[in-house]
Amino acid sequence: MESAKRLAAEQALMENKKQSDSRTCYNHLEAQFLLGYTGVVLKIHINNFKRMNDLFGFEYCEELLDDILNYLEQKTRCTVYRYVGVEFIIILRDRTVGEASRLAEQLTQRFEYSWTVGETDCLCSIQIGLCAYPGYATNAADMLKCLDLALTSASEMEGSQCVVYDSKLHTQFQRRQSIARYLGKALSKQEIEMRYRPTYDVAKGCFTRAEFYMRIFVKDLGMVGSAEFLPIAEDSGQIRLVEYFALDKSASMIDLLLRENKEFESIAVPISPVLLLQGDFLGEVERIIRSYEIPAGKLAIEIDEYAVNMAYGNITMLMQELSDMGIELILNNFGSGNSALSRVLELPVDTLKLDRMFVWQLENNPQSEPVIEGLVHIAKHMGKKLIAEGVETQRQAELLKQYGCNMQQGFFYAPTMPENNLLSVLNRSLDGTRGLVEEQKQVLKR
Repeated sequence: MESAKRLAAEQALMENKKQSDSRTCYNHLEAQFLLGYTGVVLKIHINNFKRMNDLFGFEYCEELLDDILNYLEQKTRCTVYRYVGVEFIIILRDRTVGEASRLAEQLTQRFEYSWTVGETDCLCSIQIGLCAYPGYATNAADMLKCLDLALTSASEMEGSQCVVYDSKLHTQFQRRQSIARYLGKALSKQEIEMRYRPTYDVAKGCFTRAEFYMRIFVKDLGMVGSAEFLPIAEDSGQIRLVEYFALDKSASMIDLLLRENKEFESIAVPISPVLLLQGDFLGEVERIIRSYEIPAGKLAIEIDEYAVNMAYGNITMLMQELSDMGIELILNNFGSGNSALSRVLELPVDTLKLDRMFVWQLENNPQSEPVIEGLVHIAKHMGKKLIAEGVETQRQAELLKQYGCNMQQGFFYAPTMPENNLLSVLNRSLDGTRGLVEEQKQVLKR
């Protein structure tokens, strides 16, 4: 059996090197492990390529990619695999991490200068992830995950960067693996803690709405919030289970609030763009609305602004169908620059959610104030509601109120809380809920 695997690996390496697609790349990566070779793998991502495509056109960018690929092959003297989109993978057999790092540094330096196609110059930056083999990865699948983590780390820094997958990143990888393994079990055993983040309306003087939030307890890791485990659910193929669970529980909460005769505007559920593009999404939402008899406007779906760029036409049509069902649509991270303002204007959204980075900068960056004031004005001119999230200080709250942003959300007002506490705070003032809110703040600090 082992000899057959070795033979298959050797045959994979004999494939036409011009067939440098993702499948050939994967086979060649796997062959390195099966044949016991050593070396370093580089994964390269070109930044802002979509914007360049918009500026210069498809033919220009394809020619640019060919120039970059030729440069990488000449510089590394290795086959360069066009992996996915604008990502390349290079297998540096018999190279050390030190040698690969110096080579990667030279590559990033090249991208500090312009590329010329025809008579037009352009600048683009790259991120490079490096991982040695054998070592942290024992097969091609794990190697690709390691490289993705290294690339993600590189993308958190400005300009062209290269990052080596090391023990620190490996700890993160193991954490992600533990969370991915536990997610399915947490759902089946109903071990997900459901909480809600209330929104305060300054003009009305009370909490008027809330956003669904989840946490799970993972052995040896502690409590893990949805901001961390939802991307892992996307990568591990569990996002349908997790977010359909969230939709059902939110609908159940709406049903409870209605039966208790509680006044509220809506309960929002953040939805992954991965789930939005699933063929059964609209049908599942319709089933939930019908099952719980949810009135129009009470269930809100929150979509990140960056999702609009993934599949603009499909997302826009889907949002219109959701709106026709009576779903309130909230666009998260408004003002982040992930999509053009003209596109935001065309979307059938009811509510805009201000990017929290603007709110945080209110504390110590005076230049952020006119930006917020302008975004509030735009939202009002468009006839949209506006929510500011991440409000943590009185100064932030007062400035937002001054600029006309009345719906505010954050630790300054209230932390996330269980559904029984939400029942007690909705449609009540800050003074009337102070004791309960402070109690929940202390719970989360423990």
